[in-house]
Amino acid sequence: MTTLVWFRQDLRIADNPALFEAAARGSVLPVFVLDEGPGDNTHPLGAASRWWLHHSLEALARDLGRLVLLHGDPQRLIPELARAAGVGAVHWNRCYEPHAVRRDTALKAALIAAGVEVRSFNAALLNEPWELETKTGGPFKVFSPYWRAALARPVATPLPRPPRLEIAAGQAGDRLDDWRLRPTAPDWAAGWRDLWHPGEAGAAERLEHFLEAGLDGYATLRDRPDLSHVSRLSPHLHFGEVSPRQVVARTRFAAGRTPGLERDADKFLAEIGWREFSHHLLYHFPRLPERNWKSTFDAYPWRDSSGDLAVWQRGQTGYPMVDAGMRELWATGYMHNRVRMLAASFLVKHLRLDWRLGEAWFRDTLVDADLANNAAGWQWVAGSGADAAPYFRIFSPVGQGRRFDPGGAYVRRWCPELARLPDDHVHAPFDAPAVVLKAAGVELGRTYPHPIVDHAAARAEALAGYEAVRRAGEAGAEGG
Repeated sequence: MTTLVWFRQDLRIADNPALFEAAARGSVLPVFVLDEGPGDNTHPLGAASRWWLHHSLEALARDLGRLVLLHGDPQRLIPELARAAGVGAVHWNRCYEPHAVRRDTALKAALIAAGVEVRSFNAALLNEPWELETKTGGPFKVFSPYWRAALARPVATPLPRPPRLEIAAGQAGDRLDDWRLRPTAPDWAAGWRDLWHPGEAGAAERLEHFLEAGLDGYATLRDRPDLSHVSRLSPHLHFGEVSPRQVVARTRFAAGRTPGLERDADKFLAEIGWREFSHHLLYHFPRLPERNWKSTFDAYPWRDSSGDLAVWQRGQTGYPMVDAGMRELWATGYMHNRVRMLAASFLVKHLRLDWRLGEAWFRDTLVDADLANNAAGWQWVAGSGADAAPYFRIFSPVGQGRRFDPGGAYVRRWCPELARLPDDHVHAPFDAPAVVLKAAGVELGRTYPHPIVDHAAARAEALAGYEAVRRAGEAGAEGG
């Protein structure tokens, strides 16, 4: 029997339960559908994600030997292909974004009504969003108890590659190049192939490199953007080129083999846990990407300044650590997580621009743009989300730079116009004496911008805005 396997965010062969079960039953018709129609998906692929998807699909087609590519509405195309190919079953691995849940539910009902067997599987998460509940029932809203509950459950052993994989013949599809997923005019991703290797093999290489060279010391050094103690696995996880089960299994094996790595491994796996928690939140609170999770934050007096937003996007705020992060993002499709928190905090708390503007920019420019992670992260920074950072925690860009980039190597890499400044001034050129600036070739307002806002003044204004949120909360409590 031939089974149609619909690939989505599971672009790998190993530990792919939909593919593994289909291969055990007979031949497999692998298909990927690019859905760019209006539909009800209000969060389409960003430009950086499209670049990654092109190369990931290219790698998957090569690994499988054949992959049918279709462009359009899956609710129409999957039944049409199933009927034309005469398949007996359709398999897919579950997605958890709100639009995907609605689409898949409707498609499953239509296929079953047409006499086609449908099976779906979990390939993306250690625990599906409905599998963990609080002691009183309902979803978790705080990370720590969620992760404790998750750690109490066994992690399934990753599946191997199917021992036998017969790809069904026939059924033509689109040419990948015709989808024009890569930028051309201009090709702003021209150097990305030297930085990233999308696909299952690239994911495996990235994981092994991190376990060998980055895991030792991760617990204390992961916040240093000037060092290489982060995994950079996030885009591979998002596109399903590696599974969280595989990451857990390989990490625990590496930690067990080398004494002293247990703490580093636990801290790293907790980051996998945050990804799980984000999907848990998105599933149970599907408006997370659009609405404040805490409704009292609807009272926050956001500013409206497209000019300030553009300055932040270009990395021209006058605060070197923020600017370095935003330039790294544009140049590589990636930003170190510590700097993401700082750059996001600067947008919402220094510039007082709505977190949704930042979420949209990250979603367009990050190769690892994941709807659940991105929305949960931005709401965490803004203070409006589940288990959020305290609203009164307003990062000092200078203090964060001096703490996490003490030698200034990160700033010098991405803000080369500041490279000749001494360590004690590279994070605050606006405080440097004129003679120091001149010796370093820095002219504020010409070679590097003046700060767009004063930190102390911006902090005071942000706290005033949060006071409005606090009053709204008190009024709501009284009204209730």
